[in-house]
Amino acid sequence: MDRAQDRSQQGFARSPRLVRRLLFAVTDMRLTSAVSALLLLAHPGVAVAAGDDALPAQLTLPEALRLFRVRGFDLLLADAQVASAQGDVAVAGASPNPSISGSLAHSFGDEAAGCSGCAVGFSVGISESGALSDLLSNKRGLRLDIAHAALAAAQQSREDAARTLELSLKQAFIAALQAQAQLALSIDAKDSTERTRSLNEKRFSLGAVSEADLARAEVAELETEQLHDQATQALTTARAQLAFLLGARGPVPTFALDPHGLDFALPAPLAQSTSDSLLAQALELRPDLRATTEQVSRAHAAIALARRQRWGDPDLSVSYAQQGTGQGAITPPTLTVGLSIPLALLYQQQGEIAKAEADLRTQEIGAAKARAQVANDVRAAFSAFVSARTQMERMDGKLFARAKRARDLIEVQYAKGAATLLDLLDAQRTLLAVSGERLNLLATYWNAVAQLEAAVAKELRT
Repeated sequence: MDRAQDRSQQGFARSPRLVRRLLFAVTDMRLTSAVSALLLLAHPGVAVAAGDDALPAQLTLPEALRLFRVRGFDLLLADAQVASAQGDVAVAGASPNPSISGSLAHSFGDEAAGCSGCAVGFSVGISESGALSDLLSNKRGLRLDIAHAALAAAQQSREDAARTLELSLKQAFIAALQAQAQLALSIDAKDSTERTRSLNEKRFSLGAVSEADLARAEVAELETEQLHDQATQALTTARAQLAFLLGARGPVPTFALDPHGLDFALPAPLAQSTSDSLLAQALELRPDLRATTEQVSRAHAAIALARRQRWGDPDLSVSYAQQGTGQGAITPPTLTVGLSIPLALLYQQQGEIAKAEADLRTQEIGAAKARAQVANDVRAAFSAFVSARTQMERMDGKLFARAKRARDLIEVQYAKGAATLLDLLDAQRTLLAVSGERLNLLATYWNAVAQLEAAVAKELRT
């Protein structure tokens, strides 16, 4: 993160034109130009053109995550929030600038005897404007503590935004994989019903079956064509949503999805994991929990600063004045040292201290709530994962294989005249229903894995 911050600061220093371009784009509400400029400033070595929407010919989940971390609009906006917090640190560490004053004087009238140039005088002075007391009283240090804690909280909030946004991307990717598999399933079902209809047409022409049987076969084929059209539309929509999340700004680019991305498998890190072991990892890794800890630290520093500010900053000043020269000068050379100390008699920052203490209580409650939320997230996600895993193991263990075997056997029997058309159509519908249920279970299973990864804030598929 420190290296990324250094690159971001170097990008701002070297790119004044880009800064002006960003400000103009934000003012004019041209979000695309603003995001592109932000990316150039945060990563000077990486350029993303507005029309650069190219995606790999075959997109896998790791590649989708990589592209999302570079192109995702919401992540770029979260980076801007971190940059704003970095600016707050610079503001907090600033010391008051000293002030210098000077004056010229001219006296009208007779000059004093023996005094040459007594009519002209001058004075100069300098004031440190409270900078020394600000440093000695550690108010500057306390302000920096607050700003650094706020920056750390902003950085953790950015990581938490990435955690939740990547979950949305994974869900969109799984939905696209499911739509792609549904399309393949509809093609298989269409082929099966087409073979049945073709066989019945031949038999009908020979008088071996009735027109009713032919009509039933035709209806079954038309139903699978309807399913095919619906699956095609669903895949188009899913691809468009996925392309948007990956930062596509123009027409949806052409890409295929990993054909094995939805295959059932048990991730190695989850083979021996328990709810308690995953919860322990989540309490250590969750960025939203770290952000609340930083907010508590910030609130503590804010209370200390509010109490320190009950006493104002004394102002030290030094001045030199002179009017005339010699023994008869109206004002001989005079050096004056002054000290101004505000008295906290009428108000001692009671309101600011009360607000800071209330903020601390709020942040402590928020931290406790966040811990409880983490525990709830992990337990709910693990329960959903265990349930989906059990159902998938049952589905792939016997249910799906037996339904497919039954359809294949009855199709062969029907071709030989040993089974009725109703038996075949029932077997086809059963296989189609079981296959659709299997795809739903696969999507549910991988969504549960993704939800568990978000709950723990850790990749669990490797």
